[in-house]
Amino acid sequence: MTEETSNVKMVLEECKKKVYPIVMSALCDLRYPRVFSIPKKYKKEAKTHWKMVREYPKRKGKYIRPTLLVMMAQSMGKIDDSVYKLAAAMQLSEEWLLMHDDFEDGSILRRGKPAMHRMVGNELAVNTGDAIHVAMWGMLYDSVEGMESVVAGKIFREFNRMLTRTALGQAVEIGWMKKDKYDFDDDDWFFIADGKTSYYTVAGPMRLGALCVGADEDQLEVIARFGMNLGRCFQLVDDILDVTGNFSGLKQMGGDIYEGKRTVILGHLLKNVESDTKDKLVAILDKSRDEKTADEVEWVMQNMKEKGSVEYAKTLAKKFAMEAVLIFEKEMSFVKEVESRKKLRSLIDFILQRDH
Repeated sequence: MTEETSNVKMVLEECKKKVYPIVMSALCDLRYPRVFSIPKKYKKEAKTHWKMVREYPKRKGKYIRPTLLVMMAQSMGKIDDSVYKLAAAMQLSEEWLLMHDDFEDGSILRRGKPAMHRMVGNELAVNTGDAIHVAMWGMLYDSVEGMESVVAGKIFREFNRMLTRTALGQAVEIGWMKKDKYDFDDDDWFFIADGKTSYYTVAGPMRLGALCVGADEDQLEVIARFGMNLGRCFQLVDDILDVTGNFSGLKQMGGDIYEGKRTVILGHLLKNVESDTKDKLVAILDKSRDEKTADEVEWVMQNMKEKGSVEYAKTLAKKFAMEAVLIFEKEMSFVKEVESRKKLRSLIDFILQRDH
């Protein structure tokens, strides 16, 4: 681990220490009207429910999204309780989205432990995600309470836009998987990744942080372009790790292949294999997750490496990282606070070089 990587991880951990307790504070019964309070004989059921709700948050992700939000606000001159509450709402959104995403993809692991639907069944997993979703909106309201109404409204609208685009990206990806769409190109992948990763993981959190400080439309547009490039890099690295690494044991290797995800790597492979190999590849992809064997997935991954598909994705990831650096250096002078600016710059390299 390089010193720079170690420093970035320390930044992520610092944010996590501040935001995690706020996240957990939202995951409990509220003060209901008296007639709807929880009777003593049903306390056990309520306790079981909240135990499920806290399961994913307790596993603690990397906290990249809330960290970007906090760093952006800090770099433009503001850091207070409202920013950390907004960061907590951002993290809560990740928890329920992952829970629903795992169910939709049939995933096995999440952060090194069984996915929620594998633990409690599909119905309870969906309901548990719904409960976190509701808590997210409550935390978002808490974060803007006391802000000027215009600023609060912009934050609410940005949060809504970000999640709306994320849901669209997920819908398109699932639809293409169900329709067995194999004639896809890089632009198709960008369309999905820009909603599910570029906006949600990078641009959205940074724009929310900037809105806390009264950023104007020109600044928000620059952040969006920066986030698009860094987000594409982030997702490409994620797809590469799925084939070449093991996410430090936190996710299943080859998970994208098991789930039939349309990635740049897969698209490149489909275009660069002989017809008989392509027939075998499509036959494997047409199988459900449970029907695919470990040997078949290994065969696909080996071909991705041998046909240059992984290297192609690495080249693209570096290209988008360089574009993000260029935008950051030349157009984001409004990111003024020296230490926060250094941390944001280091995060670009961290995203390109991360191992999980």
